[in-house]
Order: sequence, then structure tokens, then C-alpha cells
Amino acid sequence: MRTVPLTTDGPTVSAQGLGCMGMSEFYGPGDEADSLATLHHALDLGLNFLDTADMYGHGANEELVGKVVRERRDEVVLATKFGIVRDRETGARSHRGDPEYVRAACDASLSRLGIETIDLYYMHRRDASVPVEETVGAMAELVAQGKVRHLGLSEVSADELRAAHAVHPIAAVQTEWSLWSRDVEESVVGECARLGVGFVPYSPLGRGFLTGALPPVDELPADDFRRGKPRFSGENAVRNQDLLAIVRRVADAHGATPGQVALAWVHAQAERWGLPVVPIPGTKRRERLDENVGGADLVLSPEDIAELDTIADATAGARY
Repeated sequence: MRTVPLTTDGPTVSAQGLGCMGMSEFYGPGDEADSLATLHHALDLGLNFLDTADMYGHGANEELVGKVVRERRDEVVLATKFGIVRDRETGARSHRGDPEYVRAACDASLSRLGIETIDLYYMHRRDASVPVEETVGAMAELVAQGKVRHLGLSEVSADELRAAHAVHPIAAVQTEWSLWSRDVEESVVGECARLGVGFVPYSPLGRGFLTGALPPVDELPADDFRRGKPRFSGENAVRNQDLLAIVRRVADAHGATPGQVALAWVHAQAERWGLPVVPIPGTKRRERLDENVGGADLVLSPEDIAELDTIADATAGARY
């Protein structure tokens, strides 16, 4: 797996990472043994960029990932996040970005992971009650203390990125970006390019839809969060099936899978926008990981990209 520097002075990571969220929650039941095997397999393939967060499985995902990271620390660039607070009983969410919480959340993550330093620490969501400069200032203190190496932001606006970057260099912005989720192109991606900040797209496979292998939403496990998302339900789901015909047509021309084409399109955005783009498709299974790796090396023609670009205008339903 080729490597990519996220920023001039940021971490160098594999061109494609691994999102670990689904190993613990949101995409049906997980299996710890399978997940651990998948994590080791990713590192064996050269995928050194692992992504987790303190809210995934109420901390269970960090504990899971930490088991592998501790064994192979020198092979991993580890990213985790803070800022989304979930009630264990009701599932209700809130956001915190006050300095006291930033410090406490970092210490808790380090404890669950069982390591001394987090390579890339993201503000998962902005706390609207706290100036972003104040949150990032507290994060910068963690860098000075050696608890964190680089800082990142997730789901922020261009203005918030500028304000944060003025306080401390931001290594990466993480936001959903795929063939059918392209609102980030309105301003945030361009601002990342201007500032020299890397972009880490999550859900580059459209939460599994763009693989063409996702069953109807009513056949998903009862706890699969896609059951309640607009794009997967009702008339939207029917209309969005037409999008897959485009992806399959390009995939057939390359002897590839639809998922590999979807990932190749995301990788192609690096040249289009002039910045590092490192997608982090998630999976619990080794065979799916092997398939995804093929998307990092698939080269699409300008004609392929132009055809795939039409999907964004045809997508039915909002992200959330």
C-alpha cells in the first residue's frame, strides 16, 4: 500500500485507512475474534491508518482497537475522536468541547487504548456553546504535553477550519464524502487545499450502498442504524437503485467491483482538488477488506469520472 503525507508536517499514512466503528456498533452485531483478525490483516497489507472514536460502542471500540495497536504500535497511525456524548440509557446525544472535557476525554481514550500518545486526535463534532478556538486551544495543550501528536476536525465548516487552524495547525478534516455525498465540495475541501490540510472521507462507500451488495433495508439487523436513514428507505431506496447501474457499468469495464469503483472515485479527488485524500472505508471482514484495497489502485479515466459525477445530482434523500 502506497503512503500519503496528510500535511507537510503531519503524519504519513497509508493511502487508504480502515474505519473501525462498525466492529462495535451501528452495523449489526460484531464478532471480536473476526474484528481482531481483520485489524491484523489490515496491518499486514500495509494499511497503517486506523480510525476509531470514544463514542463507538461507548468506548468498546477503542478497547478493541487498542488490543492490536499495543501489539504493533510502530506499525499504526491511530486516530480517535472526542466531542459526542451519548447517554447509555436513552442513546441521546450532546456535544462537549469545553477544555475540561477535552482533557478528560483524552485521558479516558488513552486509558482504553492502553497507549501513551494518540497520533491524530479529532474534535468529532463542534460544541456550539464553546468557541472553536477555545476547544482547539485545549487540544493544542495535549500536543504540548505529549499526549497527542496531531490535531483533526470532523464535520466542520470552512470558517471553523480557518479559525481552528489559526490556533494550531490542523492535520486533517474528516467528513462524509462519496459519489452520493458531495456537499463538502461547496467550501470545506477547497479550504483544506488552501491551508494544506489533508481530507479523510468517511463512508466513502455510501454506508455500504455503493458496493451494490447491500440487502433491502428491512432485511438488515434490527439495530442497524441505516434502517432510519432517508436514502435507504421507501421511494428513495427504489430511486437510488438506479445509481448503481452507473457504478456497475464502470466497474464491468475495468473488471472491478462497484465498491472498488466508488473508492477509486474518491481517490481521484486528490488530483482534482490538489490535496491529500485518504478514505477510511469500514469493514468487519477480511474478504471485504481485500476488496476495498483494490480500490486504492484502480485508475479511472476522465470519461469514467464524468459519468460517475452524474450520480450526485440524482441521489434521492438526505444524509440524515
